[in-house]
Amino acid sequence: MNTLYPRFSLYTARLTARLTARLGAPLCAACLLLLGALTAHAQDDFTIVFLGDSLTEGLGLEETEAFPHLVADKLAADGINHVRIINAGVSGSTSASGLSRMQWYVRSRPDLLVLSLGANDGLRGLSIDEMKNNLARTIEFAQANGISVILTGMLVPPNMGPEYATAFAAVFPDLAAQYGIPLMPFLLQDVAAVPELNQADGIHPNVEGARVVAENVYAFLKPYLPEA
Repeated sequence: MNTLYPRFSLYTARLTARLTARLGAPLCAACLLLLGALTAHAQDDFTIVFLGDSLTEGLGLEETEAFPHLVADKLAADGINHVRIINAGVSGSTSASGLSRMQWYVRSRPDLLVLSLGANDGLRGLSIDEMKNNLARTIEFAQANGISVILTGMLVPPNMGPEYATAFAAVFPDLAAQYGIPLMPFLLQDVAAVPELNQADGIHPNVEGARVVAENVYAFLKPYLPEA
């Protein structure tokens, strides 16, 4: 990614020559100072990608009610204004989409990936080995591109059977240990199976439930953020 900087330097040199010819040296200098300030601001932002499914997207909620947006609100309330949040949740997505989607979002130059995929794999009874491999490939791609990773765990309902549920839950701590990354044990902590915090489907958090998820995610996330 550092190969971008020589190209940017060449572009800046050409732009300087053009602006000087058209605007004169004083106005050109002012324009370049503004360009430099905007570029520095963009480069100084700490970018977090929340890569997930409908739980991340905020199915059934307004965009501003989804937990990643609420995390951004909490950052702002704490005066942490240099963190940019990207909600990369897509309803219905499984772990199989993780790598290709991350290959797209790497263009945003994220510093941190919060990986929250796997819920739909479990609800559909998909292969646990394949899920683990999909998540591993996504983590490896992120790490190879200098992106830190936080993994959020998930559980499946008991109707999937005790053996499947146990093997499913074990994937997340196993991956966290294998790749040396932080694990938030359960994304829906304090919300799952609490009727008043969920929508009618009993799966997706309602407005109040999303606030609880945001509180828990923010508390877990904050130690891994740069200081304000």
